Amino acid sequence: MKRKIKEQLDELVKLISYHNYMYYVENNPVISDTEYDLLYKQLVNLELEHPELQNEDSPTLKVGGTVQKGFETVEHQIPMLSIENTYSREDLTSFDNRLKKSINTSSDIQYVVELKYDGVAISLIYENGKLTKGVSRGDGQRGDDITENIRTIKTLPLVIDYQKPIELRGEIYMRKDDFSRLNKEKKKEGVPLFANPRNATSGSLKMLDTKIVAERNLQLFVYQSFTEQKHSTHWETLKFIKEIGFPVNPNNWLSENISDVIEFCNRWQDKKNLLPYNIDGMVIKVNSLDLQRMLGTTSKFPRWAVAYKFPAEQVTTTLNEIIVQVGRTGTLTPVAILSPVTVGGSTVARASLHNFDEIERLSLKIGDTVLIEKGGEIIPKIVKNIPELRTGQETTIVVPTVCPVCETPVINETKEVAIRCPNIRCPAQIKERIIYFASRKCMDIEGLGEQWVNILVDKGFLSDYGDIYFLKKEDLLQIDGMAEKSVNNLLEGIEKSKKRPLSRLILALGIRHIGERASIILSEKFHSLEVLAKTDFETLSSIFEIGQVTAESVLNFFSLNENIMVLKKLQKAGVNTTIEDEEISLDKVLDGLTFVVTGTLKNYTRTGINEFIRKNGGNVSSSLSGKTDYLIVGTDPGSKLQKAEKLNINILDETTFEETVVKNGFKKEK
Repeated sequence: MKRKIKEQLDELVKLISYHNYMYYVENNPVISDTEYDLLYKQLVNLELEHPELQNEDSPTLKVGGTVQKGFETVEHQIPMLSIENTYSREDLTSFDNRLKKSINTSSDIQYVVELKYDGVAISLIYENGKLTKGVSRGDGQRGDDITENIRTIKTLPLVIDYQKPIELRGEIYMRKDDFSRLNKEKKKEGVPLFANPRNATSGSLKMLDTKIVAERNLQLFVYQSFTEQKHSTHWETLKFIKEIGFPVNPNNWLSENISDVIEFCNRWQDKKNLLPYNIDGMVIKVNSLDLQRMLGTTSKFPRWAVAYKFPAEQVTTTLNEIIVQVGRTGTLTPVAILSPVTVGGSTVARASLHNFDEIERLSLKIGDTVLIEKGGEIIPKIVKNIPELRTGQETTIVVPTVCPVCETPVINETKEVAIRCPNIRCPAQIKERIIYFASRKCMDIEGLGEQWVNILVDKGFLSDYGDIYFLKKEDLLQIDGMAEKSVNNLLEGIEKSKKRPLSRLILALGIRHIGERASIILSEKFHSLEVLAKTDFETLSSIFEIGQVTAESVLNFFSLNENIMVLKKLQKAGVNTTIEDEEISLDKVLDGLTFVVTGTLKNYTRTGINEFIRKNGGNVSSSLSGKTDYLIVGTDPGSKLQKAEKLNINILDETTFEETVVKNGFKKEK
């Protein structure tokens, strides 16, 4: 009996999966919606009666329903690189000429042209035919494990008829009609609308409730695979991806030369708005995989691919108001409030102007008719005003002389165009600094988002980020909307953050010019926040990749008594301000040496070998120069190998590096 029911379940899963494919991927349904609903309901009822027989790839599992605790960070085994942009016919011709010169040929190169989706990149990993992991692009080296969220995507097969390990790359996107429906719902609820479908897609994938993600009806196209399966061309790879059950865009095109590529791009520029989803250009890839390997990659881009961005869309609207925002470093940024207008597939009602010099350069006035542009950027910009349409009712935009939040007189430093509020106790700066301090890339305090920071500052619980560690449960429970579970989660997140690495704490302090890379350098150089705070200018400015501007910024930060008082709060609360002993390499065998890494390594990821070098006292650079001591070479090294040979730079393969450095160690010759 059970065997018969299992066969019936298997047949229904197979049939419904087929109809999902025909509807969502091929856009060619072969049964009516009513017929589909009857099949689906039949499957649901059978699974409810026999839950132990439910298939792991059942379409009913795509409705979500779990609430996740957070997202684990996963390192990409193969980096997810960006693609270099071009903007004209001449750029594409130059790209083609550059490739021909690199491979020393005058023959035409065959290209595959794909639509450039305005979505979110994803890495999909399958083992033994089953989806095991879905990872967002992140910073290209590591991303978020969002497997549970992508399992809700109807066009994504959870099980495939291919048993070897395989990683695929694709783009998750939202259709225009689903985006419109979602924003209508948000408008009814009185909550902020999404700016565009890409923004809605990204926000959906970050949600912790998979049931809500499932309701967003996200879609997928796959365009790349890494597997043992051998193909000679990218075109063959796309066919293979489709054959094993993944959605591949039907508008991909195989071109024999760059002239045909340009013609194809021009055709899609004219008809892109006919698509049910947004694209902002085309992606051009060398078809031959051997040629791709020969051309290699830079640290950021594959040399064998380029993106052609469609010209920016421009529309006119009215500049109604200028509001001024105050950032965490005190910078005053003017924001243009516009009459809402549709551009680039989304409604635009504001635009950043970066600084007040830009207002002067554009000769803007309140009431002006302005031309705004939105191309590949998420935030639109004002291109120019149209003074011919002025009525005489326009008013001059006044540059503020005091901070709009705390009314402290502003300063305009001679070396910068930015106007700043110098008051570090300014409420706007306090909020922005605390939000940044608690953000994921800094101290990663779960539960302390912008909404609660605003409330806690306004109610006097927080005056700086040091106060975070002295919040009390009984006080928090008195705040409207703060349930006991939320309070417990917040306090738990605060406690966990005390153990973050020193580099994360240095980044979280919000020192100007100190990003993630500089914070790692400073933590590994000084091992302690106390030591860093007392370091002189000469020591700081002489550090590789730090320099004078950053050194001055660090000194200025630690010269302020208010900042020192906050650091004392952190120490008192037990926040980690040092590198643990086991994190410190006692024998800095690479002290003073500068390395460049190129190609694909067997035993290291690019991030892994860079961290190893830095931990052992060495420096890592992305480009070769006379100051480079060693080039570490993997497979497909590209042009850096030839350049290193010309510069007489020492070249190491991975084995030599491990034997020479890891086992024996060596020092820079004095």
